[in-house]
Amino acid sequence: MTDPIADMLARIRNACLVRHRVVEIPASKLKLAIAKILKEEGYIEDYRFVSEGPQGKIELVLKYDENKRPVIAGLKKISKPGRRIYVKKEEIPEVIGGYGVAIISTSQGIMTDREARKRGIGGELICQIW
Repeated sequence: MTDPIADMLARIRNACLVRHRVVEIPASKLKLAIAKILKEEGYIEDYRFVSEGPQGKIELVLKYDENKRPVIAGLKKISKPGRRIYVKKEEIPEVIGGYGVAIISTSQGIMTDREARKRGIGGELICQIW
């Protein structure tokens, strides 16, 4: 697999489309950091790491509204293996006018666009979620 983050986003998108409650993703530290942000921002109900095999897996419990529509309306991978996208602190984009979240990999760890702006640091723009 050349882009594990794109695979994670595709699994989440596909699970939302068919209204699955739980989606399993092969684990990594970066994916755990993204899952933590998704929970903090209210896009998923919960996540947990399951130590299974050499790599382990992450189980994400997806969140739906009262009409059974997924809370995650869209996911978009920005930085790709063939074309990395880096932004300075003043170039960090707002997603859907501030309603969505951009996830950025910085020298101080994985964080949201709001947190990166507050700390005054830029980094690699991983993905956008709304």
